[in-house]
Amino acid sequence: MGCEFSKCCWGAEQGDPVPEPQVDETEENVEGNGLSSFHEYTIDQLKNATSGFSVENIVSEHGEKAPNVVYKGKLENQMRIAVKRFNKSAWPDAQQFLGEAKAVGQLRNPRLANLLGCCCEGDERLLVSEYMPNDTLAKHLFHWETQPMKWAMRLRVALHLAQALEYCTSKGRALYHDLNAYRVLFDDDYNPKLSCFGLMKNSRDGKSYSTNLAFTPPEYLRTGRVTPESVTYSFGTLLLDLLSGKHIPPSHALDLIRDRNLQMLTDSCLEGQFSDDEGTELVRLASRCLQSEPRERPNPKSLATALIPLQKDSEVPSNVLMGIPEGPASFPLSPLGEACLRMDLTSLHEVLEKIGYKDDEGSATELSFQMWTNQMQETLNSKKKGDAAFRHKDFKTAIDSYTHFIEVGTMVSPTMYARRSLSYLINNMPNEALNDALQVQIITPVWYIAYYLQAVALLALGKENEAQVALKEGSSLETKKNTN
Repeated sequence: MGCEFSKCCWGAEQGDPVPEPQVDETEENVEGNGLSSFHEYTIDQLKNATSGFSVENIVSEHGEKAPNVVYKGKLENQMRIAVKRFNKSAWPDAQQFLGEAKAVGQLRNPRLANLLGCCCEGDERLLVSEYMPNDTLAKHLFHWETQPMKWAMRLRVALHLAQALEYCTSKGRALYHDLNAYRVLFDDDYNPKLSCFGLMKNSRDGKSYSTNLAFTPPEYLRTGRVTPESVTYSFGTLLLDLLSGKHIPPSHALDLIRDRNLQMLTDSCLEGQFSDDEGTELVRLASRCLQSEPRERPNPKSLATALIPLQKDSEVPSNVLMGIPEGPASFPLSPLGEACLRMDLTSLHEVLEKIGYKDDEGSATELSFQMWTNQMQETLNSKKKGDAAFRHKDFKTAIDSYTHFIEVGTMVSPTMYARRSLSYLINNMPNEALNDALQVQIITPVWYIAYYLQAVALLALGKENEAQVALKEGSSLETKKNTN
């Protein structure tokens, strides 16, 4: 950036309003995205979904800290969810919690990680939202591993966040608590979304803002109350995060801007990615959001309007801008591949039941030989019992029977490992399912079922990128088999 950037930044007086160019109709928020209406879950349903609130299911990507832990989970219909479990003292009034959750649960917007439901039984207070598998803005902005976030993606994050706040404001939910880079989440396609958890009115679960006073709106320090203008102030700190790639205290950033020391404010990784005008506008918007007088700060609608003209590479999918070219639509999938992507275990069961043991090459000879001994006859009975249980969808019995055959017998059956893998998946045991799917691959490297089972297990474990690799390999092998 040259000196023009510094000059343009101060081309307007501090009190000038943010310009409001014509809104691009294609960018307007669209309500509803195929989600069901708000639902009240039982504690047993959520225990089952999270494997008894297992430590292994704790996630940090929803920006929450103890004692209010967030777990990833999966409902009986295989839908992935995030479950925030509050400390028992957080919401002593059950009706207040339920009313607040229902109000937030009425919101449905593609810019939000929407609230799907809640649970309010006894001392339990839990929120259920859409699960966002690809980490937080903080992770991708401050702790990136392979490449820094591109300028065009940073602008997209800013716009989507402004549009989320604009939508919430239009629905009477203008207050958002502790807006920060941990509250911005990324979905399967790496589209940025605002966590719905911050929309819940403050309770005893903690203060509305973190204990770091350097990032707290000045009026909150005076009154302890969150206002819509406080949210705008926090949005300004996020704009600074996006510009600098660091979490810079607003007072320090404003000093750098006043001294026209913008090189210290701008992420060096962005060199050559944007013009002086673009940088100037983002700095100006951040400065307006961080005004000490709340009434001088812009509202979400004007912020979204100002950010629309800055968008670059709007036609490029978010996962590509993030440097992750592989996505669900980047290669063709068969109906079975699509079912695996949806984690449709019923379809997988139908396929495995239909093909039987056709892929167990040479097993028939070995089986007939093993029948000569009583021990092997007992082992074969375990196989028959497992097959009957698998056919009748008694998957726990199938696991026990197949395990007995595998551990006692001498025959190696890829089909049996595949069936036990699926049975593990249906019983919410993805690690065990993945181990069996890998065993299938070792025994029969060209059997596409091995990779499809791996893909589903990896999806259940939240390993999206690895799942895509397995899905692509399975699709390729299935195509080759069907064309031979």
